Amino acid sequence: MSSGVRYNGALMSGGIARRLYHRWSLRLFLSELLAKRWMEPAIPFVLMLALIAYFGAVTPNYATWGNARQLGREFAEMGFVVIAMALVVISGGIDLSVGSVFAFANLTALGLFQIGQLPVLPVIAGTLAAGAAVGAVNGVLVGYFKTRPFLTTLVTLIILRAVVDLLSQHYSVQLAMGSNTSALWDFLGGGALLGIPSNLLVLGIVGGVGHVLLSRSRPGWHLTAIGSSRKAARHAGIAVESTLCLTYVASGMLAAAGGLFYAARLSSTGSDTGVGWEVNALTAAVLGGVSLSGGRGTVARAVIGAVIVFVLVNGLVRMGFPGALTSTALGAVLLFAVGVDVKWAKNRVKAIQKIYLNPTVVELPPAPSTARDSGTPFAENDRLRDSEEIGLDQVEGPEDVILDRQDRLYCGTRDGLILRFSGPRFEQREVFARIGGRPLGMAFDRDENLLVCVGGMGLYGVTPQGKVYKATDETNRSWFKLNDDSRLRLADDLDIAPDGKIYFSEATIRYEMHSWHLDGMEGRANGRLICYDPATRRTRTVIKDIVFPNGVCVAHDGQSLLFASTWLCSIFRYWIDGPKKGKIETLIDNLPGYTDNINRASDGCYWLALVGIRSPAFDLAMRNPGFRLRMVKQIPPDEWILPGINNGCVLKFNEKGEVLESLWDPGGRKHATLTSMREHKGWLYLGGLENNRIGRIRLPDADPDWNGFDDYWRKGKA
Repeated sequence: MSSGVRYNGALMSGGIARRLYHRWSLRLFLSELLAKRWMEPAIPFVLMLALIAYFGAVTPNYATWGNARQLGREFAEMGFVVIAMALVVISGGIDLSVGSVFAFANLTALGLFQIGQLPVLPVIAGTLAAGAAVGAVNGVLVGYFKTRPFLTTLVTLIILRAVVDLLSQHYSVQLAMGSNTSALWDFLGGGALLGIPSNLLVLGIVGGVGHVLLSRSRPGWHLTAIGSSRKAARHAGIAVESTLCLTYVASGMLAAAGGLFYAARLSSTGSDTGVGWEVNALTAAVLGGVSLSGGRGTVARAVIGAVIVFVLVNGLVRMGFPGALTSTALGAVLLFAVGVDVKWAKNRVKAIQKIYLNPTVVELPPAPSTARDSGTPFAENDRLRDSEEIGLDQVEGPEDVILDRQDRLYCGTRDGLILRFSGPRFEQREVFARIGGRPLGMAFDRDENLLVCVGGMGLYGVTPQGKVYKATDETNRSWFKLNDDSRLRLADDLDIAPDGKIYFSEATIRYEMHSWHLDGMEGRANGRLICYDPATRRTRTVIKDIVFPNGVCVAHDGQSLLFASTWLCSIFRYWIDGPKKGKIETLIDNLPGYTDNINRASDGCYWLALVGIRSPAFDLAMRNPGFRLRMVKQIPPDEWILPGINNGCVLKFNEKGEVLESLWDPGGRKHATLTSMREHKGWLYLGGLENNRIGRIRLPDADPDWNGFDDYWRKGKA
């Protein structure tokens, strides 16, 4: 990087401490930390470690390998039941029958093995099938008959508990006198692999698979969506009834798995087997961060809660506390967990919003004069006032415009359309593609596919026949960022190098399309420049930590790339080929407005749109982060101090970064918030983020035969 380049922050006066304070903000770290999904169970995780450490310190022989193996073997059986409960709670229901299913599975396994004298594999299959059958009854009633989960599973609990008691009494002698033996049965009950108890190993495998299915698969997403809102899930086309039914089936099988291992370990049954386990399981699930209202939670969180409950109960028993006191403590924990769950779910987003915006110091030199009599290239004029209007009131926010070889005009709209205008005066309007999102920057590749940056979606393409396809929606993730920056949030503008690689800007990784203006209030280096190679279909981040990178343009010689930094009012050059490859230079610094799209001109120069004009008041606000923070928090958005976006302005500059001329529409009578312009066959076409038209003006000194597509792809360029 060249000396003096500041694409990730303006030169600032003041002490080093002030700069570091605003660049490395503790509020910024905390806001991004709280926004992480894995932070939701952070408190339960710390509590789990604290309990283990406490009982390890006060209980003799607690922190030994032998004790850990025994505790792990006992915990695994409870772990299956907790995961069973968690799945149902995430779906928006509850399964009070998990303890009874556990006891029923224990009895079934012992009956099949000791009384039926069956081999172990059929015993396993029969036990899991028995649990699945009970879960299917619950699932059909809740999913298809729409009964209330609480009452339905409560009835199942009562009936199944009565069945277990009756069968236990009737077959107690046969079970006690059973003599069937099997090495596999003994391994299930007391075996280990690499020192890990067999049931704990199976629990780990089931938990890992469950976590992936719940968080990374379509069925898991459907389950979470149903828990969040059944009505919305049904409108989205999700099979709510069958998904709920299968969830209860899975719950029954998981609880039965716990009962199977319990039977193999103890080879006994009784009237108290599994009693109260539904309360323990519900306590564990909620304590781990599974929301009682549904739609939020993971298998890992449920396991954390299970460890807390298991360690607490086991530790209190070992310390000699009576069962009544243990139950009271468990009830208090459940009450506390429910209270925290409700409060945190209600206020977490508000808490993040209060600290998420973190303005930093952006200190720019005084802006060059734009007065009409200033004699500078920036002097205000009326050259855009007489522009022709195309598609008046037929377009909404044509942020970028482009023309093809057949002289047809394209633009994106805020409602996700790509429009095409044709005819001698562009009087014919048609929908070229329905691309979704917010179409922003556009460029044609060598095969005349239209590549489009879509805010909120990524980089997409449209074939000449109007078929939409995805190029990329993610890039490589930064290793040391809390914020997951692999997903593309605000792909902004793009251009294509001679070798076919597509370079595009992502304006911010902290804000979405609907809140991009908050990035301006923050002023941080939240953006990046990204490269997508269609030949390898690989996407990589080229430059990180740029202050709102916007317009992107490959230079005429194809060896460098120009990109705009909006909030720094500057243009930078990044070398993609030649002896300077990989270097960054400042091309233009301290412009009078906020830079947007850049495009080529026919005479070897470049056009640049200014989306807003600087003002002394806004420059002062940018130098004072505390003022901006109070402004955003205390007054409505329509009263914020903002740049002058009611003045349309286009600049022309050369390869040396010298601004040659400017074209203005003072007051924005026709073209406020200009964000783009394209030269084509002697005309300059104008697009704007908030405009209801496309403009064009005649360029008397321009080449009447020049067009952008041929300049890129039809002049012998590599």
